[in-house]
Amino acid sequence: MPEIPYLLSVVIWLPIVGMLAVLALDGKAARMTALITTLITFVVSLGLWAQFDPLLLDGQMTETFAWFGDTIDIKYAIGVDGLNLLLLLLTTFLGPIVILGSWTYIGKHHKGYYALLLLLQTGVTGVFASYDVILFYVFFELTLIPMYFIIGIWGGENRIYASIKFVIYTLVGSLLMLAAIFWMGLAAGDAINGGVFTSDYFKLVSYDLPLGSQTWLFFLFALAFCIKVPLFPLHTWLPDAHVQAPTGGSVVLAGVLLKMGTYGLMRFCLPFFPVAAQKYAYLFAILAVIGIIYGAMISRVQTDAKKLVAYSSVSHLGFVVLGLFAFTTEALQGSLIQMINHGISTGALFLLVGFLYERRHSRLMADYGGLAKVVPVLTFFMVFSVMASAGLPGLNGFVGEFMILLGTFKSDVIGSPILVAFATTGVILAALYLLWMLYATFYGPVKNDYVAGMKDLSGRELAAVVPLAAFMLILGFFPAPFLAQSEAAVVQLLDVVHEKRETALRTAGLWEEVDETRHVELAPDGTVVPAALEANAHSNH
Repeated sequence: MPEIPYLLSVVIWLPIVGMLAVLALDGKAARMTALITTLITFVVSLGLWAQFDPLLLDGQMTETFAWFGDTIDIKYAIGVDGLNLLLLLLTTFLGPIVILGSWTYIGKHHKGYYALLLLLQTGVTGVFASYDVILFYVFFELTLIPMYFIIGIWGGENRIYASIKFVIYTLVGSLLMLAAIFWMGLAAGDAINGGVFTSDYFKLVSYDLPLGSQTWLFFLFALAFCIKVPLFPLHTWLPDAHVQAPTGGSVVLAGVLLKMGTYGLMRFCLPFFPVAAQKYAYLFAILAVIGIIYGAMISRVQTDAKKLVAYSSVSHLGFVVLGLFAFTTEALQGSLIQMINHGISTGALFLLVGFLYERRHSRLMADYGGLAKVVPVLTFFMVFSVMASAGLPGLNGFVGEFMILLGTFKSDVIGSPILVAFATTGVILAALYLLWMLYATFYGPVKNDYVAGMKDLSGRELAAVVPLAAFMLILGFFPAPFLAQSEAAVVQLLDVVHEKRETALRTAGLWEEVDETRHVELAPDGTVVPAALEANAHSNH
């Protein structure tokens, strides 16, 4: 298919056009305009899939515009590759679903709410598409503004506390990342860009960062992204934000905003700081496994269904972080597809819990019971989404978790049967707390007359949840076409990590050749340490 000029920019900025139209309208016209805008954006974004060639690396459909000429190398640079294609499509796919899920939930300031949702979609797609680190930072920060107001205006009783906590956590981490970006841009500019500051992603990837700087820069970047994931113990803002957010806000937050953290770890932390990323991989793996188990155990004791689903994200995204630091093709691809799977299945759970809340105005599981007899269609989709989230074979959750656990087991960096065994308990615990929620809410006796008269899903609600259920099934049975989009990019990423790591160690005098095919790595005191990545990237082609 011939390349369509400026297709990616249209996908990013079309929601802004819709936002301006929404601000000129009100009520039903505002929400209908928002729905039409997101539907058109999703249809247009399918062109990204149609034009994409997974074997062409270093970006496709790229667009570049210099902001400062030759004085400062900061650009409007965007593109598509195997690492961001599926995340871009997930963002546009969830857009109309979020609008449909908010249709009757939002009872005031309609045009403000839908305008902020459209602005948020532009911010998230910009994050995933950016090939300039400053541009990435601008979009990353842009997402804070609409999410703050969505929670703070249309949220629950403690919405102000939750929105401020969300902003403070994220802002502290991202400002530290900005300091690291400035340092790297100046250093890379002096070394490879004629003394001109650069935030060009590909130039920064090609720059061999001195070994002595990698650790602190890595942690500044990683802190910002781990807060966003959120990785244990930086997760405490998430349950508050989810519980207080309106249904649409929770779906966006779980579906795509959390993925900005895991995507950032993959896109920036691994190739920019390969030595530090491997050195501290086991630390991040341990934190990920703690998050997997802790999130699952805390979910089990919740009485609020929405809070249960919120804590489940801490557990599920722990798997993603574990896979990222395994440094194997299987684990990295598993992490990438699990980002998509989590966005779909957990987004569906938040949507369905929101539908229940609109009917009973309660998220407490004790206020329900016996719903399977009253609302069988809603029950079917809840059971389906629970099974997908719990990792039932044949549904989407199984694919990502299986690849992550397999790739972690094979990893030379963090490969540990004990660590994998602990991580696997998260799958068992997920089934436990999700099935418990299902039983407490949908089975047993009907507890009150209001529940007995509850209405089943409407046509609009079906239109929101059916596409999510369809992709749970498609990704479960036919993951190969989706995995094929990222495989070459993941292999290239591991090659870059391996090559840059070797260069940094050679420069520091910590790499010693044994013969043409073998080497040893040396610690600063001269002792030999294992060569963890020596063949890993190439053996997984």
